Amino acid sequence: MGIPGSLTRTARTFAATLHPDGYHGSYQGGRGFFEGWYVKLVSADRTHRLALIPGIFLGGPGATAPDEAFVQVLDGSTGESWYDAFPVTDFLADAREFNVAVGRNRFGTGGVDVDLEGPQLAGTVRFASPLDPWPVTLAEPGVMGRYAWVPTMECYHGLVSFGHDLAGSLTLAGRELDFTGGRGYLEKDWGRAFPQAYIWMQTNHFSRPDVSLSASIARIPWGRASFPGFIVGLRIGDELHRFATYTGARVTSLQTADATITWRMKARSGVELRLRAERRRGGLLHAPIRTQMHKRVEETLDARVHVELVDASGEVVFADTGEAAGLEVHGDVARLG
Repeated sequence: MGIPGSLTRTARTFAATLHPDGYHGSYQGGRGFFEGWYVKLVSADRTHRLALIPGIFLGGPGATAPDEAFVQVLDGSTGESWYDAFPVTDFLADAREFNVAVGRNRFGTGGVDVDLEGPQLAGTVRFASPLDPWPVTLAEPGVMGRYAWVPTMECYHGLVSFGHDLAGSLTLAGRELDFTGGRGYLEKDWGRAFPQAYIWMQTNHFSRPDVSLSASIARIPWGRASFPGFIVGLRIGDELHRFATYTGARVTSLQTADATITWRMKARSGVELRLRAERRRGGLLHAPIRTQMHKRVEETLDARVHVELVDASGEVVFADTGEAAGLEVHGDVARLG
């Protein structure tokens, strides 16, 4: 698996950047590197909500924890989470597409095949419709836009599928979770460490099945300084509404409270996006810092996000509420506004 080693490092970097769904450790790896894929599964009745996160961590200078592959599990219906560590030799991934193996567990474009001892999770869930990725072009190779070409970013992001159908079931601690007829979502991160402060929200459970939202804002290191950068994609049918730092959009308001997050942004065209997320119970997940994979962040799969899209004349052209939403709020978010 991977991009042929006979290619130059520059050619491998170019090829891998155009495949944000694939493994980047074969050209960007080495010491101080992590990569993880976020596989969200929600049943048709939304009773069962799981996030499966396979990945790898390679410690940098001063690492306080061993190198390891891993599979994380978050049960969105209970808030419980598990972290199963594996030897790095149990990890295998393809640089050209989403195709990852961690021990006996397989994750790819066709679905997931899981056999974990920690949470006693086993079974197969197929992706019953094609994946729907953020478009990749030379100018903007994926969700990060032109920033994907910058070789010194602390963390890179990929959106592998806004939404796809599911078929199959998993058994978790003796109870069957039927995902047939449900919906999935798939994204990933890689680099040296997660941002010190960020907000992330995602949902593809609106009243219309062809609507999906992915939104994140983070404090981005840039040399000795940093700046708040954000990427938001609202998929409505075949149309993708982009709001991002690299598109010239700007945040007009960002307010965080114990129970809600209110975020407004405006594109250069004058189109406005209004988001209001309601926090609910969550579970603790591991996230990478430079020396270990054990910084803890809280995530929920039980949030609700109210969305309004307003055209330049002030008319609301889309309004709906996304359920079974993923939500993370971490660090000094006051610096994001």
